[in-house]
Amino acid sequence: MLLFRTFLTEQTDPDGFYSVLAEDSVRQVAQHTPLNGRTIVDVGGGPGYFSDAFRAAGATYLGIDPDVGELTARGEAGENMVRGSGTELPVRSGSVDVCYSSNVLEHVSEPEVMLAEMCRVTKPGGTIFASFTPWYSPWGGHETAPWHFLGGDYARRRYREKTGKEPKNKFGESLFAFSVGAAIRWGKATPLADLQEFYPRYHPSWAQWIVRVPGVREVASWNLVMVLRKR
Repeated sequence: MLLFRTFLTEQTDPDGFYSVLAEDSVRQVAQHTPLNGRTIVDVGGGPGYFSDAFRAAGATYLGIDPDVGELTARGEAGENMVRGSGTELPVRSGSVDVCYSSNVLEHVSEPEVMLAEMCRVTKPGGTIFASFTPWYSPWGGHETAPWHFLGGDYARRRYREKTGKEPKNKFGESLFAFSVGAAIRWGKATPLADLQEFYPRYHPSWAQWIVRVPGVREVASWNLVMVLRKR
């Protein structure tokens, strides 16, 4: 519940939210694979919150982000952070133990391509951990929510008219509609890896069942996690 409460303050207190999210990320990934002594690539690592947390857990960390503004959001790029695209990762095939991504897939026009790249760079038997905000969730439109339920273009236009500026997350440019169903179908069908688990990230254990119900999961899953094992 702490993660969900801090999620609601992402826009007003990004330091607080991303620090808590990074710590929770380490905890969640460690439930699926050891981190100490492992090499991890973080796709969309941003300004270094995740770098601090994963290195504190004993991992060798490389963060990749295409946005210079995100990389330097805390004043300067974090340690072991490089600029690069999630759909063309500058990493050798089969070279890392864990490939991780948090809240990035909804910002990529071809999320399936990014997932395939995450699988490509991971060693056989390694872990791919990807989480994202589904489009039809209450926060699917990010700062333009809940108007995204009436369409991404409408929500973006309304935000611009109300505030006099573009939203940070621009539908059709830096925000796209990626659904829970589409993600799970890809995970089950890809020949690159085996889908091990999928669950709603911010929900307590008793509410995990919602991700198994088509339709309901699209609206009720504020964030979806997929865990895959590289073949």
